[in-house]
Amino acid sequence: MFIFDAHIDTLSRLLDTGESLEQTSGHVNLSHLSRGSGAQFFAAFIDPAYYHGLAMHRAMDMIDLFWQMLDAYSDNLVFAGSAEDITRISNQGRLASLLAIEGGEALEGKLSSLRVFYRLGVRLITLTWNYRNDLAAGQFEGTDGGGLSRFGREVVAEMNRLGMLVDVSHLNEPGFWDVVQLSKDPVLASHSNARTLCDHPRNLTDEQIRALAERGGVIGVNFCPAFLAKSGQASIDHVVEQITYLIKVGGADCVALGSDFDGIYQTPEGLEDYSRIPELVGMLQEIGCSEALIEKVMGGNLLRICTEVLG
Repeated sequence: MFIFDAHIDTLSRLLDTGESLEQTSGHVNLSHLSRGSGAQFFAAFIDPAYYHGLAMHRAMDMIDLFWQMLDAYSDNLVFAGSAEDITRISNQGRLASLLAIEGGEALEGKLSSLRVFYRLGVRLITLTWNYRNDLAAGQFEGTDGGGLSRFGREVVAEMNRLGMLVDVSHLNEPGFWDVVQLSKDPVLASHSNARTLCDHPRNLTDEQIRALAERGGVIGVNFCPAFLAKSGQASIDHVVEQITYLIKVGGADCVALGSDFDGIYQTPEGLEDYSRIPELVGMLQEIGCSEALIEKVMGGNLLRICTEVLG
């Protein structure tokens, strides 16, 4: 089955540890990624330690690592810049590898940076992490942090023009609503959950889920236990619960996977690493989901939004 995950933080982990993708102790490794048909967004996460003058440098280091990795493992991983690329590469039994940036700090206030990142292969930008930046406010800022800045609005418009996915995960609510109203294209919440099931500010309200879904958007279910269960102890059942709830609220076309592997410190029981993702298929079958619905959740919905936005 075609499996497409919207968010992993493997690039920053490999850069920090000096490990190779082939010999890493993280949640994701080359063996996991070489399982067959599929696609994956690799996020270049901008840690707050690099916010003041080093954000672009940090992003470039991870983009360089991404391309080195694809060169080293070209039999398994191939760059995808469009939906056509994703389909072609996955049909060859290789992993369609897409590049994202998590944190608009990497732009350092310039639209020219956005265009250069696009030419380097970036097809998705998570506008903020948890704090305020030049574009908008992250969820730690709360509603008092305000919505999109003038520059943030320019970035969303330029991303629409270029054909890039605007990612609203980590945005505070005013920023979320600004993006949903402004973007001409469907938007993505690459690694977020439903707040009704787990009351955490990183999760989306039912109103947000419906608004995103009505505009053709997609939500990647996050495997972080803190976003799955109030106790912080979670299992694969909590992930399935999130999937079914998002389908109930937003419909069958809005749900995807956004594991956040290598960016989370704990994992749900039964989803300890990337190799366990296919086990969700059996879990969804057990609760009566149709094959067509499972295919949408496991990758079809993400492929659809990539077709609409990336071309």
